[in-house]
Amino acid sequence: MKKFWAVLLILLNYSLSVGAETISYDKVDFAEIGTMVDDAAFDIRYYSPNNFTGNKIQGYKAPRAYMTKKALAALAIAAQDLRNQGYRILVWDSYRPQKAVDNFVKWINDPVDMGDKSFYPDLQKSDLLTGNYVMAKSGHSRGSTIDLTIIKKDGGFVDMGGTFDLFSEVSHPDYQKLTDEQKNNRKILHDAMVKAGFVGLDSEWWHFTLKDEPYKDTYFDFDVE
Repeated sequence: MKKFWAVLLILLNYSLSVGAETISYDKVDFAEIGTMVDDAAFDIRYYSPNNFTGNKIQGYKAPRAYMTKKALAALAIAAQDLRNQGYRILVWDSYRPQKAVDNFVKWINDPVDMGDKSFYPDLQKSDLLTGNYVMAKSGHSRGSTIDLTIIKKDGGFVDMGGTFDLFSEVSHPDYQKLTDEQKNNRKILHDAMVKAGFVGLDSEWWHFTLKDEPYKDTYFDFDVE
């Protein structure tokens, strides 16, 4: 009998660990960013080859950007704060289907396709996965993470001291070899996002996740279309 209960406990623990993360195709709690931030600009990189893989990414069937409605409400607050300072947001990526993340991993494991080396100039392609630059599970797939920058209201460039998806220490938010203007521009974005309820990432100045995200253990896989 003791052996029976021990086996049952092992099976129960296994089922709980497997069930801790869920894949969902339900997009009812998502909305397009433009529905709440009508002056947002978009450059959806994974819809085009202009990204580190050099290829259009699976799951991106249109250059559109979605977030959970809760995260989008918080983003609208940050956007208004930035608007008051003379800026608007430019979005590179937000919700990312799990199939897109799988596409990244498949590309990393392809020994032939080197993609666009300008995005990882000082690294080997294999370093992107082992060094946690690219994760097999991404917060983007939970729907409350966004990659963005600021631009001027007229669409003018704002110098952030580095570009999106540059896998380098230059992308660290606290990188010191920047001009005062570049440091201040990063701070303007960071402060507005944090004040609205987001948290940043210590390796990417453009990456923010809603602190109280609604789907902490759910990874979505519906297409961006």
